[in-house]
Amino acid sequence: MATVELRFSALPEHVRTARLVAAAVARRAGVDEAVLDEVRLAVGEACSRAVGLHQINDITAPVKVALIEEEKQFSIEVGDEAPHAAPAERVAGGAAADADVEAEEDEMGLAVISGLVDDVEVTTGESGGLIRMTWPTAPPATALV
Repeated sequence: MATVELRFSALPEHVRTARLVAAAVARRAGVDEAVLDEVRLAVGEACSRAVGLHQINDITAPVKVALIEEEKQFSIEVGDEAPHAAPAERVAGGAAADADVEAEEDEMGLAVISGLVDDVEVTTGESGGLIRMTWPTAPPATALV
């Protein structure tokens, strides 16, 4: 199992770099060429979401991306350190209008990712969130002699 880890400051201009790195590693891992655009878009959306959460919550910690090559699959994990409140806690928090806008943007981003990737896991908690996206890989081509 090979893993590439990427950490970047929560700035929008770094999202493009994360997308390019993810596509390059996915290609090398054996993800189908026809799916690479989906990989790029999904990673861009997940990283943009993490950057936004860090900026809104004044978090200076970097956004974390792990590119994991396993047998027959390739996974990308995008992690943030923003506290994620349950829907009931958002309403009780006081700034309901801002929380509603944040929640809608968050749900929209997750909907886009779910539309691009068949296998998505989202975990959230008080110490941050993680989006894990997985794609199948093709076995390495054998060289004909």
